[in-house]
Amino acid sequence: MYKNQNLSRSKTSEGCCCTVKMAYFGEKIWREEHLPYFQECILQSNDQPHDGNIYAMYHGTTLVAAKQIIKHGFEQSADGMLGRGVYVSRDIDKAARYPLEDKSKQVVLKLRVNVGKVKMINYQGHPLQKIWHDHGYDTAWVPASCGMVQSQLEEDCIWDPKRIKVVGIAKARQCHITDLLFLVEIYRK
Repeated sequence: MYKNQNLSRSKTSEGCCCTVKMAYFGEKIWREEHLPYFQECILQSNDQPHDGNIYAMYHGTTLVAAKQIIKHGFEQSADGMLGRGVYVSRDIDKAARYPLEDKSKQVVLKLRVNVGKVKMINYQGHPLQKIWHDHGYDTAWVPASCGMVQSQLEEDCIWDPKRIKVVGIAKARQCHITDLLFLVEIYRK
């Protein structure tokens, strides 16, 4: 059954509680989680993510979509402000703005994201705004209050859905939480 984890928020000199800096590909992306010194990074939304770290992030969606994501993983959006990819945020308030329509079936998924190589996109019309992945980046990061997002909240676009793992439920109606947490436990890899 689901256990609520008490996460460390202490920071190292680089602004993160992670000690592992290496990025892995394929199934090895998540090898770090099994190391005895692994700690999930909780980075403030104004802090720049470091290449290769694993961070706690969030994704807001509908109940139906949340169940599909938990069972089958994420799929890239066809397009968006940063082009193709999966849109997530380290700011739960940003994720809680979605879905844009009916909030009665809203779910905010708690994620672990291995960001790989990160490109900061901090203004509209940035030369790599939609083509960052073509230049070897795994994640595009929009800092808070840079003018790119109307809400002024931090946002990330992850190219490869395999870099994202659902690890919990951050927000949902009480009547759905038990079922959703059960699915997370069953399908979490």
